[in-house]
Amino acid sequence: MSAKARATISTGPRTARGRALYDLVPAIARAFFRMRALGIKEDAVTPSGRGAWGLMRSLAEGGPQTVPALARQRPVSRQHIQKLADELARRGLVEFVDNPAHRRSKLVRLTPKGARRYARVNARVGAICDALARESDEAELLAAARALRRLIAALDARLAR
Repeated sequence: MSAKARATISTGPRTARGRALYDLVPAIARAFFRMRALGIKEDAVTPSGRGAWGLMRSLAEGGPQTVPALARQRPVSRQHIQKLADELARRGLVEFVDNPAHRRSKLVRLTPKGARRYARVNARVGAICDALARESDEAELLAAARALRRLIAALDARLAR
C-alpha cells in the first residue's frame, strides 16, 4: 500500500471531539458484546442473543405494543421483531391480543409467565450491573448515559433525513 493510501485510511476525524467519538463507538460495541456474553453465561440473556430481554423490558415498561411500534424503538426491521415475538409467544412469554386502535395490527403483551420470567432475568441483570458498577464512579456513569442519549438522538435525527 502506498504512503498516500495509508495516509488517506488513517486520517479519521480531524477534531478532538470527533476523535473522542471515533474511539468511543468501538468501545461501546466491545462493552455491549461482553455484557451480552456475561448475560448468556449468567442465564440472563438467551444464547441466541436475539433481544428477548430487551423486548420483554419494552413491554414491561411500556405495556402492550404493536410489532411495528416495538421495531421503531430499535434499529431493526419489523420482521425481526415479529420473529422474536413469535418465538416468545411459542414459549408462552408473550401473547397477541386485539388492538382497539387497529383491527389488523395485534398488540404484543407479556403473559403472567412472561412477566415472572422478565422479573427473574431483570433481577439477574440488575445484580450484574450492581457488581460491575462497584468498579466505576456514579457521576461518570450518569455522564456517560447522558452522552449516549444525546448521541442516539443525533443518530436518529440523521437517520430520519
